[in-house]
Amino acid sequence: MSSPKYEYEAVKVQVHPDGVAHVELNRPKSLNAFNYPMVRDILQVFTDISSDSDIRAVVLSGSGRMFTAGLDLMEGPFKDTIDGDLDVARQAYTRQQQLKWFQASVSSLEKCPKPVIVCLHNGVIGAGVDLCTSGDIRYASKDAYFCVKEVDVGLAADIGTLQRLPKVIGNASLVRELCFTSRNMYADEALECGLVNKVFENKEQLIEGALKTARLIAAKSPVAVVSSKLLLNHSRDHSVDEGLEYTRVWNSAMLMTEDIPKSVEAFVTKTPATYSKL
Repeated sequence: MSSPKYEYEAVKVQVHPDGVAHVELNRPKSLNAFNYPMVRDILQVFTDISSDSDIRAVVLSGSGRMFTAGLDLMEGPFKDTIDGDLDVARQAYTRQQQLKWFQASVSSLEKCPKPVIVCLHNGVIGAGVDLCTSGDIRYASKDAYFCVKEVDVGLAADIGTLQRLPKVIGNASLVRELCFTSRNMYADEALECGLVNKVFENKEQLIEGALKTARLIAAKSPVAVVSSKLLLNHSRDHSVDEGLEYTRVWNSAMLMTEDIPKSVEAFVTKTPATYSKL
């Protein structure tokens, strides 16, 4: 059942009282394929969650038979078609704006200050790989398989896979093989190469495991968790010295938080700490 505050056309959201939100891609009859409402709603839900101090961790999954079949080839992700009477430069400029919006939707998981755990079952195809690599933690069920499908439809992946997958896996040869061949990579290989870090027997156990991790994260200091995600993202894309400098500036303020003495007291007394909303 959706939470009243979070009502969308193509995603379903349940907010738990323990600070965890469960977001589901919700086009099961279309195998959660990406059409315009799906792209729009993913961007909106993670924008909304970003500013909701009641939410401290997020689980993302797909409803129905598979996580996602990728792009909806019947409907397509863009609301407006490009006017064929425009000259080539203007058509290209319009297409660039459409792609920028699609990229922003996928990147919203990464931009969200709350950690996002992505639950991957059955097919994770095309845009599904883009989406899951934008998350923080990836869990899979045994039946999961991954396919960078774009080359099979005549294009290069353009909403995040080519940028994030090499950093997630750290194996340029494997990434290029996957992107050039569009072959399926199954859960055991995804675990071995580091694309996912846990594999569960079935979808039910997968969701249960992800919610358990999300609740553990949600019980931590929100200052510490949000800061860690921000600094990890920054350090991934910058040199060590640049990352350390940014951390010095950030933590010069964050170290003054009340969460540190609360955490120390909780450790000493062996009682859970209660942290204020961020």
